[in-house]
Amino acid sequence: MTPEEVGERLVTLMEDDSPDQPDKANATASVSGGGPGHERAVVDVPAARWWEAIGTAKHNGALGCDYFDWLSAVDELDEGFSVLCHLYSTRRKHSLLMRTRVTREDPVVESVVELFPGAAWHERETFEMFGIHFARHPDLRPLLLPPGFEGHPLRKEFVLAARVAKAWPGAKEPGESEAGTSKRAPMRPPGVPDPAEWGPDAK
Repeated sequence: MTPEEVGERLVTLMEDDSPDQPDKANATASVSGGGPGHERAVVDVPAARWWEAIGTAKHNGALGCDYFDWLSAVDELDEGFSVLCHLYSTRRKHSLLMRTRVTREDPVVESVVELFPGAAWHERETFEMFGIHFARHPDLRPLLLPPGFEGHPLRKEFVLAARVAKAWPGAKEPGESEAGTSKRAPMRPPGVPDPAEWGPDAK
């Protein structure tokens, strides 16, 4: 099947599962970029149907997405968090990128460990780095960060303290020389506070 057909197939199956609940059947399909031979189906589903959608992609014979590749998230700021899961069909040789959106106020989505045990570590890392809870996950213990660590480092509001305490390697801006060429005004990446407001040099 083409990426377009894969996405349309999953959307149709989810509509068929809830004919008397049209408000729930709001999955949408698109195709990712990447150029010829690298496109993949992308299906966006509401968070309440995340587990159902991934289970359908795995168990439906026409889709057969039996291989779990990875799961992670993206901080979309005021729009919440996108949770993404990449699946692959080893028999039919097509890819499927599943996406859902959770709010910053209540970042919860159902765990898919029951469907793909290999997702356990991915969900633990996403919980740790973004603070997204995976309901029914059997063991959301810390995976990468030291005990007692506070905060979620991949959230965009997380303060990158190391960037304040220590100068960034390679202090020169492109085009700057020792001859005194005018220096471009430095720009701080998201999450890096002004050293005058936070850190050892704060006033």
